[in-house]
Amino acid sequence: FMKIEIFSIGSEDSASSSGGTVIATSDTVYQLRTDKQPIVAWSCDDVAPSPGQVYITSKRSLEANGEAIATKVCGACHAFDGGRGVPANPILQGQHADYLVKQLQEFKSGKRANAIMQGMAATLATEADMKNVAAFYAAKSAKPGFAKDKALVALGERVYRGGNLASKVPACAGCHSPNGAGIPAQYARLGGQYAEYTESQLTGFRQGVRKNSAQMTGVAAKMNDREIKAVADYIAGLR
Repeated sequence: FMKIEIFSIGSEDSASSSGGTVIATSDTVYQLRTDKQPIVAWSCDDVAPSPGQVYITSKRSLEANGEAIATKVCGACHAFDGGRGVPANPILQGQHADYLVKQLQEFKSGKRANAIMQGMAATLATEADMKNVAAFYAAKSAKPGFAKDKALVALGERVYRGGNLASKVPACAGCHSPNGAGIPAQYARLGGQYAEYTESQLTGFRQGVRKNSAQMTGVAAKMNDREIKAVADYIAGLR
């Protein structure tokens, strides 16, 4: 059996998760029921459902749809597969899908300020588009990174794993895990991320430029420049 997602369509530009039990092999649906009543389902994305109807989207088709969008919209800055492009832009390979969707929503709304990304996110007309793109990148395996500054790596490890008691900086590992894997939907996967990008985001949080996480604003406000640079470099080598 393969896990597949169910969406109930309320209008052309909205999609929300719906309950139900699906028994399926590959993309063929054998049974679909809500709490009490059987309901009609489409077994592929070829036919557009009408409001009130239900269709089935497999993880595989989410990724395929996301690849088509990513190639057109995202590839120029993030590389075709979300891998190691320009260090000023984040590596997206292996990032949690829920986290990516949240960031795209907040770029689009302006909650996370970035003129370029706001324009890019605006081209994603529906939440389904965002979920497709996120599924595509989340399915990729990120290539290992490495730390560059031997003089700072010990400090970076100390702050990342244990924080700074004197300045009340909490350990990064408490939320992002010891190996930088993070927690889906809540905390980003950091392991192997470009040091340049991580440093710029921590600085942005500290300066109030990036405002879409009160928690991270509070953490970064207690970090000095050397700690930020050290943590960013240490994160780049996590795997």
